Amino acid sequence: MPTFDPVRSFRKLSYNNALANHRLLQACAALQPGEFEAPRTSFFPSIKGTLNHIITVDWFYVDGLEGGTLGFQAFEVDEPFDDILSLAQAQAKVDQRLTALCEALTPERLTSTVRLHRGPRIQEERMDDVLAHLFQHQTHHRGQVHAMLSGTSVAPPQLDEFIVTDDARFRGEELAELGWSEETLMR
Repeated sequence: MPTFDPVRSFRKLSYNNALANHRLLQACAALQPGEFEAPRTSFFPSIKGTLNHIITVDWFYVDGLEGGTLGFQAFEVDEPFDDILSLAQAQAKVDQRLTALCEALTPERLTSTVRLHRGPRIQEERMDDVLAHLFQHQTHHRGQVHAMLSGTSVAPPQLDEFIVTDDARFRGEELAELGWSEETLMR
């Protein structure tokens, strides 16, 4: 009988997060001129605004998870990217950092304390809780972009699957683009 690995779920969540971002940003790259920044109904009133929020929050939390002190500097510019290609490149970089962090996790590290620099105070949380919070946040806002895409010339991509063996047939090309293998995802 295989042993339980408490880190496995977080590794898979990090890969799923990066794959979902890859799919969503590829779809957004196909938008017609003006659709990326067009006003829409959502918490952040455009696809551009929502995707910029996702990446700045990633910068904040991934830095904290890595032991950094970036803090609120991550939010100095509300929308640091005006175009989808630059945003997608930056998102891929922070996704790689998060995946590397999750690949290096141990059960002990999951229960370690993360210090998030929030201006005049430092928030202390368990690493597993911060990771769960970050993945929930990203899923929530990707869902908003997914819904906003329904009102554009681009069909929303498949985002609601998780990395299970049976779905391998749907992601071969994307794994090649990301430099991953099925074996990496299934560990």
